[in-house]
Amino acid sequence: MAVQPEGTPCWADAMFSDLEGAKSFYGDVLGWTFGESSSEYGNYTTAYAEGKAVAAVVPPMPGQDGEEGPSAWCLYLASPDAGATARRIRDNGGEVLMEPMQVGDFGTMVLARDPGGVVFGVWQAGTHEGFEAKGEPGAYCWAEIFTRESGKADAFFPAVYPYHVKRMRDEAVDFKLFDLGQDPVLGRMAMTDEFPPEEPSFMNVYFTVEDCDAAVARATERGAELRFGPMSSPFGRFAALRDPQGATFSVIDINTTEGTMPETVPAT
Repeated sequence: MAVQPEGTPCWADAMFSDLEGAKSFYGDVLGWTFGESSSEYGNYTTAYAEGKAVAAVVPPMPGQDGEEGPSAWCLYLASPDAGATARRIRDNGGEVLMEPMQVGDFGTMVLARDPGGVVFGVWQAGTHEGFEAKGEPGAYCWAEIFTRESGKADAFFPAVYPYHVKRMRDEAVDFKLFDLGQDPVLGRMAMTDEFPPEEPSFMNVYFTVEDCDAAVARATERGAELRFGPMSSPFGRFAALRDPQGATFSVIDINTTEGTMPETVPAT
């Protein structure tokens, strides 16, 4: 079994009160198909792009419907030892929302929140290793920690995971990159006053699309809110959306790039 390096984004899922509505929306926007719901695991339903597992959707647990507020995408970061990662989360000021829980022979999960309020998951792989595709149409591509507490995120995540931290040389943008020795695996963006004050910090998950503008059109026609973009960048043409049930996500066409790659330097 291929073990993903510790700290690598390895899976994403979201809870939706209207599961069929979510399946219809993401099926139309990202081209996902869905496997059979697993009643043994709360009707957890895997999403596929071209036959490869790329995410999952799940309804609220009995009695939980409506209690958790809007839906949100949760990004899981790989861990060789979920219990040890949970201890580091606590030791560095984070909160463990769900203690390490073994999910059959699939693996062990933890849900946590960083000191600035960003919710994320921890995944210790068993038979379920995570994404079967990345950077392909319909699949996960990238994620950024959007936070109002930049300093707390910058201290917390590299203490929990073995990240090296770099920053953009552009002083006008408060943006950091976390890497594991080679390519970056996660970004950290400071939330500005452009975000409503009531909006909490969150993990922004990017899914790959063949045409950003067409994906935005499909999403907004089906009730999504366009939050930002579409905008061309050296990384691709991207846009941020909020789905009809309140979950924020982004789409990116990595083949449509514009401009030169920004310079990064080690963070001090």
